[in-house]
Amino acid sequence: MFVSSPLPKILFIGYGNPGRLDDGLGPALAARIDALSLKGMTVEADYQLGVENAFGVSRHDVVIFADAAVRGKAPFFFKEIHPQSPLSLGSHSVSPEAVLFFAEKLFHSRARAYVLGIRGYEFKGYSEGLSEQAEKNLEEAFQFVTHLVQSGNFDSKYWYQNSGK
Repeated sequence: MFVSSPLPKILFIGYGNPGRLDDGLGPALAARIDALSLKGMTVEADYQLGVENAFGVSRHDVVIFADAAVRGKAPFFFKEIHPQSPLSLGSHSVSPEAVLFFAEKLFHSRARAYVLGIRGYEFKGYSEGLSEQAEKNLEEAFQFVTHLVQSGNFDSKYWYQNSGK
């Protein structure tokens, strides 16, 4: 009898400041993904990452950290990351790798983790809303993530060509 393996428990964290134009790409993607109510997936949105995210990471098999990218290939990049001890801790300097480090050290987490950087263009000023090109990049990232999550296959050979990998 064939027994399929269960889909991994996935945590999606979209972070950034929606009041700073394209910096809101992470939370915008989190809202779109959350609206799908995908089985086995937890979605969070926040302004920034903190050490406290380590506990949530530890309760999942896979975590995707999504944020706006100031530079880089459009429409987005997607890469696997690994735990890394932070050089310092500050309220605005907790990296996804540091969150993984704390999840591993404090909670013995072995979650696979990825960073999704969605290319943004407008970051100066204080206003809600995304630039036209950032909206297009958001749509590409949304299609990529939903396909990835629904397949449950996080092997890089199955990623879309446009992911920058």
